[in-house]
Amino acid sequence: MYSLSLLDKSPIPEGQNASSAFRDTVNLAKRAEELGYRRFWVAEHHNSPELGGSAPEALVAWILAKTSHIRVGSGGVMLQHYSPYKVAEVFNVLASLAPGRVDLGIGKTPGGLPLATSALQQAYDPTRKPDFETAFAQLEGFLSGPAPDEEQRAGLAATPKPPVAAEKFLLGASPESARLAAVNGWNFVFAGHLNGDPEVLRNSLETFRTVSGGKSAILALSALAANDPAQAAAQVAHQRIFRVFLSNGKAFNLGRREQAEEFARQSGDTDYRIEERKPNVLHGTAADIHARLHSFASEYGIEEFIIEPPHVGADQRLASIELLATHRLSAAA
Repeated sequence: MYSLSLLDKSPIPEGQNASSAFRDTVNLAKRAEELGYRRFWVAEHHNSPELGGSAPEALVAWILAKTSHIRVGSGGVMLQHYSPYKVAEVFNVLASLAPGRVDLGIGKTPGGLPLATSALQQAYDPTRKPDFETAFAQLEGFLSGPAPDEEQRAGLAATPKPPVAAEKFLLGASPESARLAAVNGWNFVFAGHLNGDPEVLRNSLETFRTVSGGKSAILALSALAANDPAQAAAQVAHQRIFRVFLSNGKAFNLGRREQAEEFARQSGDTDYRIEERKPNVLHGTAADIHARLHSFASEYGIEEFIIEPPHVGADQRLASIELLATHRLSAAA
């Protein structure tokens, strides 16, 4: 039987503010704990009027204080913006506050538009800013202990040293990300809610399993359960992803066409294109969704799913996670 975990992005309801969004997220985390979910993760998005979570490490600390045993973590911290040393310190503090309950998930995307990225990285000397793989290796080094061999950082430790280290996850959607996670000894989460290509999924999971010596990756999916499958379908019917393809070959997913156009404008790119796509959201009854999860588990050897409820109302998200958990428990019985 596979485990279920949750990812929440703290969507801000129309006409309300981030305080309402965070209350909804905390209520979701408390109920997830009661229902037996394994983990509860929060995301990082910048300069976004629709999403509250710009500082996942702060929200993780608050949720840890409001719950008692569920694992809580980031899904994920966008490492490109930060000093690996500081990220290691922050999560060592969190892991010291709540030993055995903290997850450190690292993401590769910017989590915002170019102006936000520029503001986050303005203290960097561009000539000294490491690429992602270098920063990732540095983070792993700081989490593992003092740097033993680099002359400039020999003996430098990310303190405090927690009694139980944070569990480490790399979030990605490619075989390259899977390989990077495995080589560095991290867990890998395939972002199936962002990339639903079955061939990329298969190659990524096989790469991680092979390079890691047989470990199973985690699969993240978006799902909404309802007692009436037509109701679930109606709730997700309007949702869209707008993928902007820049002239330099890079591509990014945005929630609205206006955001995609603004992303290109802030990048200084006039030769771009935008594709409108329907997000890959599992929807239907709890039995329908679990049938799909069983299929993924059987085909790919998945032992844990991280479920992101789509951006519907707080009551609908709560009802969905209750239905999924209740059905799983009744099926197990």
